[in-house]
Amino acid sequence: MKTIGILTSGGDAPGMNAAIRAVVRTGIYNDIKILGIKQGYSGLINGDIQEMNLSSVADIIHRGGTMLRSSRSEEFQTEKGFKKAIDVLNIFGIDGLVVLGGDGTLRGAKKLYDAGIPTIGIPCTIDNDMGYTDYTIGFFTAVETVVDAISKIRDTSTSHGRANIIEVMGRHCGDIALYSGLAGGAESIIVPEVEFNMDEVAKKAINGRNRGKLHHIIVLAEGVGNAYDVAKDLGEKTGIDTRVTILGHIQRGGTPTTFDRVLASEMGRTAVELLLNEEGGKSLGTKCNNIIALDIEEALNTKKEFDVKMYETTNLLSI
Repeated sequence: MKTIGILTSGGDAPGMNAAIRAVVRTGIYNDIKILGIKQGYSGLINGDIQEMNLSSVADIIHRGGTMLRSSRSEEFQTEKGFKKAIDVLNIFGIDGLVVLGGDGTLRGAKKLYDAGIPTIGIPCTIDNDMGYTDYTIGFFTAVETVVDAISKIRDTSTSHGRANIIEVMGRHCGDIALYSGLAGGAESIIVPEVEFNMDEVAKKAINGRNRGKLHHIIVLAEGVGNAYDVAKDLGEKTGIDTRVTILGHIQRGGTPTTFDRVLASEMGRTAVELLLNEEGGKSLGTKCNNIIALDIEEALNTKKEFDVKMYETTNLLSI
């Protein structure tokens, strides 16, 4: 293997740059040419490719987003677009590929591997919605962003004696809401994995008010329902002035945490070493603080298990 390509696809996640840096420098250390592919699979189709060197990845380990930029490519899903991608890989002499992203990105990697391209996937998504790995790159940075927001919102909610619904990302996976809600001391956490009872949420708010509590924080995963509807329902049931804060894409940005930088660096190095050992078709992950490599198909088919015990802990501590 003489030349390895790297691309980032789908939603960006803090830590992607640290993984890119690790792939580039591990490759150069092993006398491998590294080609950066911009704009994900779309850039691959269009040949938006340039050689990377040590300076290309200097001073990026602390930066959020992705220096290679990202996109979602419908063209790559077509037979014509996929053929163009294969042709570009051959034209540039790319012997192996490292792809960073979520499950959609991994499906593209699987398709390329099935077509004979050695490919390694690195899970980068703030949602932490991939079942085969304990954590994905970017997840803990997003959680820290939400926890910081909870602290700030609690200050103003206390000043005015209000409740606040904080909507976080997680259309199908409630991990951001779960972890940030527990760490931020939220009174209620609403996630898609667990059916919630609005009367129970209201009861907590009323009990808190009766003992002199001046705020009530509810963390709501976006996949559950409309935050404004929840706020209206809570206000009508309790008489408490209830506001809504939707954090949106602020959760994707920012300086990656130490954990995400370390995880990304280890996975970036491992990805290159797997390709050098002719072990393509793998997706990296972490189990019990160890880096693992599963067949991409197995990784994609592993169901995400919600941490019910942690959810119960949040209810216990928020009485």
